[in-house]
Amino acid sequence: MPATILFDGVCNLCNGFVQFVIGRDAKQHFRFASLQSEVGQELLRQHGLEPAITPETVILLENGQAYAYSTAVLHILRRLGGGWRWLYLARVLPKPLRDAAYRFVARHRYQWFGQQEACLLPTPALRARFL
Repeated sequence: MPATILFDGVCNLCNGFVQFVIGRDAKQHFRFASLQSEVGQELLRQHGLEPAITPETVILLENGQAYAYSTAVLHILRRLGGGWRWLYLARVLPKPLRDAAYRFVARHRYQWFGQQEACLLPTPALRARFL
C-alpha cells in the first residue's frame, strides 16, 4: 500500500524535498498531497491531526500511522533505500533534539529558500502520484 507525504505546497524547500523523494523512489512507494489542498486537509482530519501543526511539517501517512517532523523525514529516507536508509539510524538521537533542529529549519525555510505563489503542479508523467 502506498504511503502519502503531505507537504507545504508553496515552500521551495518542501517542493525540493518532494522532487528529491520522487527522484529516488524507484518503487513509487510514495504519493503526495499539499497540506493546503482539500485532499491534504481531509487526510489531516481523517488522521485526527490539527491543521495548526501544518504547514510547519512534512507529514507521512503510512500503514494507518501519521508521522510528523523529524520522524516523518527519517521514515521517508528509510523507504528510499540505498545509502539514504542509513540515515534512519538518527532515530537513536533524542526526539526532542531532532525535532528542535527540524523546527528551526522549518521556521526559517521561507526566509532561506523562498516560497511560491501557488502549489507545485506536477508534470503529466507524475500526476498520478499526486492526490
